[in-house]
Amino acid sequence: MRVDEIGPRYGARKKPKRVGRGTGGKGGKTAGRGTKGQYARNTVARGFEGGQMPLKQRVPKLKGFNNPFRVEYYAVNLDAIDSLGSSEVDPAKLVSGGVAHKGQMIKVLGRGKITRAVKVSAHAVSKSAQEAIVAAGGSVVILPPTYKGVRPPAKGSQFTNR
Repeated sequence: MRVDEIGPRYGARKKPKRVGRGTGGKGGKTAGRGTKGQYARNTVARGFEGGQMPLKQRVPKLKGFNNPFRVEYYAVNLDAIDSLGSSEVDPAKLVSGGVAHKGQMIKVLGRGKITRAVKVSAHAVSKSAQEAIVAAGGSVVILPPTYKGVRPPAKGSQFTNR
């Protein structure tokens, strides 16, 4: 016996009922659809709810648009970098120091003060943060994005912007 010879067990697959094959047997003439009316004539539109306002029209139309390709950064402030007490700061150090989450792109923002020269490696840096780091004698290195391609992968489902 081979894998390609295996089939479903006997009785597992039931043949569909063949209706509308004459008046001699069950399922003949009207084929189980009753007598007359739209349900007998196969003219019921998709989503028709018997005259009730259909779900498609009952659901509110939400305003706005959520960009599925939005680039999201994890914000880290200068005072958090200063509290680490390290001369070199990169995403791995920020994660181990409990300042940022693993796998996220980091953006350094200019809140707080930096007291020593620090080499900061991040995916994005605000203008005020960069000025403060350079003024303290440090340097800034911009890292490439963590995603491949021109834009990040889409977030949400097929229903996100409908």
